[in-house]
Amino acid sequence: MSTFRKTAVAVAVMGSLLVGVGVGVGVGAGTAQADGGTPAPGRNSAGDGAQALCKRVPKIEKRIERSLRRIDGAADARGSIARLEKRVAAAEAAGHTEVHTFLKNRLAARKALKPTLEQRQKDLAEVKKYCEADRDGDGN
Repeated sequence: MSTFRKTAVAVAVMGSLLVGVGVGVGVGAGTAQADGGTPAPGRNSAGDGAQALCKRVPKIEKRIERSLRRIDGAADARGSIARLEKRVAAAEAAGHTEVHTFLKNRLAARKALKPTLEQRQKDLAEVKKYCEADRDGDGN
């Protein structure tokens, strides 16, 4: 994850924590649902973001499929496990211990990523079924 993304995530988490603390002690306006009112227009009554997620399903599917294709690619494909294995072997053969260790750890992380992406793909298929049955998560 890039430094920018890490910073953006940290800021978002801190902001949500501060907003949560402010709402909890009565400081700040909060949302209509937080004070017991009706949900804001255009949102589903559950407040789980189903409608927004249903809109994003096609893009998420493409991104997961693209990532899995890259990971499963040939030894000449950037980002593939096969290419990283080839680089690990080359570093070991050249006697570059530090590089070998670094690449070996990246390879382990990439191999661990594949089952995670496959599970996300299965979960997203279930979400897609829900969205199609529930008319894009609008609760109707």
